[in-house]
Amino acid sequence: MTDQLMSSYDVVVVGGGAAGLSGALMLARSRRSVAVIDSGAPRNAPNTLGVHGLLAREGMAPTELLERGRAEVRGYGGHVVNGEVTEAARDGDGFAITLANGKSVRARRLLVTTGLVDQLPEIPGLRERWGRDVLHCPYCHGWEVRDQAIGVLATGPMSVHQALLFRQLSGDITYFTHQSAGPDAEQAEQLAARGIRVVTGTVAAVEVADDRLVGVRLDDGTVVRRDALSIAPRLVARAGFLAGLGLQPVVHPSGVGEYVPADPFGRTEAAGVWVAGNVSDLAAQVGAAAAGGAVAAAAINMDLIAEETRQAVAATRSAESG
Repeated sequence: MTDQLMSSYDVVVVGGGAAGLSGALMLARSRRSVAVIDSGAPRNAPNTLGVHGLLAREGMAPTELLERGRAEVRGYGGHVVNGEVTEAARDGDGFAITLANGKSVRARRLLVTTGLVDQLPEIPGLRERWGRDVLHCPYCHGWEVRDQAIGVLATGPMSVHQALLFRQLSGDITYFTHQSAGPDAEQAEQLAARGIRVVTGTVAAVEVADDRLVGVRLDDGTVVRRDALSIAPRLVARAGFLAGLGLQPVVHPSGVGEYVPADPFGRTEAAGVWVAGNVSDLAAQVGAAAAGGAVAAAAINMDLIAEETRQAVAATRSAESG
């Protein structure tokens, strides 16, 4: 089901995940005209087993969570539209939003909740296991692989941290240095103290049998048996369509990827543009993303109220002086 897109709205929300739908719900309940434009390509598409760590919704299928969210937004008069936004440009005191199908819509304010893209290492067999037994987040997937033989592939500055997190879930953790310089002296001491084995050498492929990951093969042919492999993909915000507004993702201070900076309320450097969810918080899980969407929506509503109040005061003064 998709709604008919009107010509203009108070707020257009680009991205229909937890952050976008939460923001749209807040705005619709504030009697704002709002449209959510969603491309239908969620980040968690490879892993549809369940949402974890979300109070009162533990284990719910992501598709069901989104269906409920869309219904709630529509229940307050908001629109949810299938489509891909390709460009956002200034249009007077608002924005002109262009979709891939050639349609356009005007918005007074813009809330961007397009999430991010996981850029995976180019290792044969890895992408096919992504979201199944090749994982990234111990809070999203850790319980499901508890007490198993888990590998952690060094791919970035947070990889040792990731290994220590997974050590909480299993006593059998192996850290693969892969193409990194390996842990420094302090990190090596930490890994050793926690009983985490360090394996040097480049990882050539993941081994699979009977549709299950069974090991990690090094470039010298050695196979290290593992039941699951944790990686830290490079995280890149989906925000290319904002370039016309002077907004581009920048390198995150942690070094794990690129994000769109914003203040605590989601306000960006581009006037009238807010962001929420993973596009601005690379580590946000579903609950945090939804909360960020709500916070940004409240800020947008207040910004619109301030504008409307200024206009009302000016009109009143003009009438009185006339």
